[in-house]
Amino acid sequence: MADSLAQFFVTALEGKVSSEIIAFIVSLMPILELRGGLIAAKLMDIEFIRAFIICYIGNILPIPFILLFIRKIFNLLKRNERIGGIIGRLEEKSLAKADKVRKYRLWGLFIFVAIPLPGTGAWTGALIADLLDIRIRDAMLTIGAGVLVAGGIISALSYGLFGLLGF
Repeated sequence: MADSLAQFFVTALEGKVSSEIIAFIVSLMPILELRGGLIAAKLMDIEFIRAFIICYIGNILPIPFILLFIRKIFNLLKRNERIGGIIGRLEEKSLAKADKVRKYRLWGLFIFVAIPLPGTGAWTGALIADLLDIRIRDAMLTIGAGVLVAGGIISALSYGLFGLLGF
């Protein structure tokens, strides 16, 4: 799914903005995050180190804002009849995933973010960290480390092991 969404953004934006901006934008988005950004970067032949840095920054940039403001935003949105139900279901899904994290706290959060599977990643990890009342500093460091590991895994898949080593 991430590869087809990344391809969509590459096709839609290529020629309108630079390849680096496209990779950055894709990395900012929930669901796609760094995984989709690296796939997009590879599709546009962005050199690996440059792509990784751009995509990492794009993925991490929204996380402090999520950690600081998500509860306030959710509480405001819950007041709306149409959106409130969606927000409630999103919280329930995140709390269900949080059960896996709750037991091991920071290690659980790290593993949750580091394993690049659908429904995991920095955005959901930040929401879970907030719902579990993990300190912002601890959550940022843990999520940042998890994104680095996930980025390494996706890089090995999208750029190839030899590409990572500069061969």
